[in-house]
Amino acid sequence: MKLALFDLDNTLLAGDSDYEWGQFLIDAGVLDREDYEARNREFYEQYKAGTLDIHAFLAFALAPLARHSADELARWHERFMAERIMPMIGEPARDLVARHRGDLRAVVTATNSFVTAPIARAFGIEHLLATEPERAGGRYTGRVAGTPCFREGKVQRLEQWLAARGQRLEDFESSVFYSDSANDLPLLEQVTHPVVVDPDERLLETARERGWPVISLRGDAAR
Repeated sequence: MKLALFDLDNTLLAGDSDYEWGQFLIDAGVLDREDYEARNREFYEQYKAGTLDIHAFLAFALAPLARHSADELARWHERFMAERIMPMIGEPARDLVARHRGDLRAVVTATNSFVTAPIARAFGIEHLLATEPERAGGRYTGRVAGTPCFREGKVQRLEQWLAARGQRLEDFESSVFYSDSANDLPLLEQVTHPVVVDPDERLLETARERGWPVISLRGDAAR
């Protein structure tokens, strides 16, 4: 059996779902623009620069989930999918996922599972490893449950998931991970076939040094 792993934001998606969820809530009048927008942008820039404190970010990003009911959140997410996410899903990304039909497929993303579970389903990907928001009494608490699925945490979460299935990474005939971000180097270094997708500059430099393939899902030629 082969294993196919996909980062989500700026890899399969032509954009960042975590950032766009915050902007969607601002535009919907749920969050204060002046307050939230600047911090949302600041955390996004830290992520791109590789300096993000994941726990500080999650305290910020998960707080809105705790303020609203599951029904409200579901209604907003349905609109979010239609208005923000579907336009970010291109045919090249769908084709890439389809080429791995028959493999064990999973999205591995730092973005929380409330935001990303419907997106993984939209791609037809069977499994999702994401940062998990804590829940109690049918509502989100605003805290994270377990290890955030970020940097080395992606490796830990993958190992835990495979162990629960009675498997190890070494058991697979081959393993591939597609990612755009240098934050994902810990997992890219674990698979047999790291593939770099529309990468940030730090990851592009690493890919060139190591001879990793670089592809584009945006209709542009690989760099």
